[in-house]
Amino acid sequence: MSERYDCRECKDSLYGQKYILKEEHPYCIKCYEGLFSSNCEMCKKLISCTSKDLSFKDCHWHSECFLCNKCSRSLVDRPFASKNDLLMCTDCYCVEYSSKCNACLKTIMPGTKKMEHKGTSWHEQCFICKSCQQPIGTKSFVKKDGNNYCLACYEKHFALQCVHCKKPITTGGVSYHDQPWHKECFVCTGCKMQLAGQRFTSRDELTYCLECFCNLFAKKCAYCTSPISGLGGCKYISFEDRQWHNDCFNCQKCSVSLVGRGFLTFKDDIVCPDCGKDL
Repeated sequence: MSERYDCRECKDSLYGQKYILKEEHPYCIKCYEGLFSSNCEMCKKLISCTSKDLSFKDCHWHSECFLCNKCSRSLVDRPFASKNDLLMCTDCYCVEYSSKCNACLKTIMPGTKKMEHKGTSWHEQCFICKSCQQPIGTKSFVKKDGNNYCLACYEKHFALQCVHCKKPITTGGVSYHDQPWHKECFVCTGCKMQLAGQRFTSRDELTYCLECFCNLFAKKCAYCTSPISGLGGCKYISFEDRQWHNDCFNCQKCSVSLVGRGFLTFKDDIVCPDCGKDL
C-alpha cells in the first residue's frame, strides 16, 4: 500500500493534482490561495498562484492592474512614484506635484537632488551665484534683488566696509556719524566695551562709555570726590573753581541742603547762614 500524500490544510489527496510546497508542506491550489494569496488593490480579486503578483508597500496588484492612477498606463517595468497611496508614472507625478526650478523653469524630477530656500526650489546645478556662476550648494549665501550671491561675491560687490577694520559688514553693523561699524569694532576708547545699545559720548572724535568718560574728563565733586558727568540731565552746583552734586551741596555743620539758598564759605567748607553765626 503506497504512502498517502495529502494537502496539509484540507487533507485531500494530492495524487494526480497540482499542488504547491510552502515551508516543505504541500497545499492544494485552493487551500494555498485561500491561505497565502493576496487580493489585488485595484480590482479586489484574488491574485491566483498562476498570476504575477506585484507588490509595493505591503499592497499587491495583478500585473494588468498595476497602472498609473492618472493616465492608466502600465507601471510594469516603468519608474513610478506614489502620493497619498496613489501610484503614478513619473510624468504624471511631475505634472501634479513636482517643483519647478526657479532658474531654468523645468520640472525637478523625483529622485533628483534639489535645493530649497523659503519655498523656492532649484536643480542643484542651477543653484549658482549670480556673480561668479559657481554652485552654492549647502554654503551660506545672501539674496539681493531676487538673485543669489555667495558670501565672497556679496561682500565684494555690496557689503559696507567697517570704518575701523576696513572689512565687509555682513551682519550686526551699527552706524555712527553716518559711518558703518561692526558691532564688535564700535567700542569704548578707554575700556574697549562694545557700545552698541549702550549710552556713550565722545570727545575729540573718540567714543567713550559714560564711566570711562567721567573718570577721564569729568570734574570731581568737592564733597564726595566722585565724577560729575553732567550727562543725562544730572544737576550740579558750581561756585568759583569748585563743583558739587546737588545731593552733596549741604551745610558742613548741620547738613541742611544749600541748593537754592544762601550760604557762607569758611576755608574749604560751606555752611548755612545760621551755622555761620557761630564761626
